[in-house]
Amino acid sequence: MITLNPIKLRLFPGRAFFCLVEPGVSGKITSMSQLSQAVSINPYFKVQEGKLDDFKALMKDFVARTSTEDTCLYYDFSVCGDQVFCREAYVGAAGVLAHLENVGAQIEQALTFSELYRLEIHGPAEELAPLKEPLAELNPEFYERVAGVE
Repeated sequence: MITLNPIKLRLFPGRAFFCLVEPGVSGKITSMSQLSQAVSINPYFKVQEGKLDDFKALMKDFVARTSTEDTCLYYDFSVCGDQVFCREAYVGAAGVLAHLENVGAQIEQALTFSELYRLEIHGPAEELAPLKEPLAELNPEFYERVAGVE
């Protein structure tokens, strides 16, 4: 059972946003500076009609495999209609590459009933650089960290 604990954030006048934390892989973050230096991956999948339950079942495999990774800082899935988003972060480029190797079979399976239509990679420039060549085939958007809480 998931316990809901919404946090109301007032970011814009007249609009409220709610965050929901669901079970996943977390608890490895020891400081804000560690998180600020992390590399996050933000994949967006569009799931084929009638296949969302298949993707949700596969999420369990993704989480189980990812929970074995020492460099994973957090890892969660969210669903909006037929779209699936995975919120995840790792210690450095090496952590990202190790993760992608670890869940390669699950990614291939997910792509049999979904399309990876957007992929964002966020992090410090020195960690993004080693990812550009190995991830080029996926056509990611690289976002360089420029400021944040240390």
